[in-house]
Amino acid sequence: MGKVKVAIIGAGLRGTYKYGEYIQKNLSLCEVVAIVEPKKGRRDTFVKKYNINKDNVFDNFEDFFEKGKIADAVIICNSDERHYDYLNKSLEIGYHVLLENPMTNSLDKLVHIKELANKFNDRVFMSCNELRYTKFFNKLKEIIQSQELGQLVNIQYKDNIGHWNYAHNYIRGNWRNSSDSSPIIVSRNCNDIDVLIYLIESNCKKISSFGRLKHLNNENMNLNMSESCLRCSIENKCPYSAKKIYLEKDRNIKYSVHINPSESNLKEILEKGPYGRCVYMCDNNVCDNMVSILEFENGVNVTLNSSAFTKEPNKLINMMFSFGEVSGNFIDGKIKIEKFSQENFIEININEDIKDEMLNTELISDFIGLINKQINKNTILDNIQSHIVSFAGEYSRVSSEVVTIDEFFDNAVEMTKQIESVLI
Repeated sequence: MGKVKVAIIGAGLRGTYKYGEYIQKNLSLCEVVAIVEPKKGRRDTFVKKYNINKDNVFDNFEDFFEKGKIADAVIICNSDERHYDYLNKSLEIGYHVLLENPMTNSLDKLVHIKELANKFNDRVFMSCNELRYTKFFNKLKEIIQSQELGQLVNIQYKDNIGHWNYAHNYIRGNWRNSSDSSPIIVSRNCNDIDVLIYLIESNCKKISSFGRLKHLNNENMNLNMSESCLRCSIENKCPYSAKKIYLEKDRNIKYSVHINPSESNLKEILEKGPYGRCVYMCDNNVCDNMVSILEFENGVNVTLNSSAFTKEPNKLINMMFSFGEVSGNFIDGKIKIEKFSQENFIEININEDIKDEMLNTELISDFIGLINKQINKNTILDNIQSHIVSFAGEYSRVSSEVVTIDEFFDNAVEMTKQIESVLI
């Protein structure tokens, strides 16, 4: 086929500066032909940046879908709570779909997404499990599959959120409150759990989780603090200061604070908006630290440790085998292999450009390539497992129970049917 025509739902950080830019750099393969974005500033920026025809610019999804099929594919990267609605309609119309993670922020919608995955298996239907596409994790998978170190026994996996990244997304940002979004193990760690499933090549059997909002809450506020970082007398001593995060460092997150993140614009919006608030005076409730123990069906055990209290975001992994061990640092791109029978170790340097959590573009490249080659690929059923485990992990945390995954999801399916039968 010719160029793949793409409509993007959501002109936020990823829609505008990741997917949009990839498409713009590969105009021989694809082009953005439509944008759906309710916020005027973001919408206008996207239209100007990618020269979208005014007839294909929408401020609501109803008008977009009423127009019928005007593209080959849809990339859904708007707010999590609307993912299912847009997904369902996109598939019904006939679009290929790339769906941002988390797929949804509710368990009942996940039940229905699984139904959609079974129903619409005649097109490219993928979710954004980008860690599977990195050279780093594929090298680790290659090491496991080689069996040169024997049988994989267990994995220690650390998700270093990064103190400033946690402050941006989970205290001041869209994922700060589980009532409005989802628990952090769903909104964030579904990606880590997915890549663990990918590495281990087995489904998770049981999960037990522990965690809470230990430090970054109102209990640790003191009278010397101000509600706004820009008016705080002790701001210079605080590592979570909005001034330090947005004004003193050049990070991509500034584009989610303001569409034109000049210093003056950032100062103004930090004065007035949520991103300038003191981290000890917000309405956040998601865990700032969480530990999960996962038992897989093939006997591999995993500990997943997710913490806000690290200097920078990163993924650290230790894999223990029957005849050796492997350690890896995702951001540095270093993998260390140690065989028990040898004194020396092997160090592998992965040449991969991972500047931040937007990761690489291999996934969107695969999505476009499959459509171009007219190869239908539906990976959603595989990817749903990580979300089921994530929701089960949160249930374990609040209930203090060890949760059996299959039983948990079977109960969710049955409960969803019962509730919806009453509502109908």
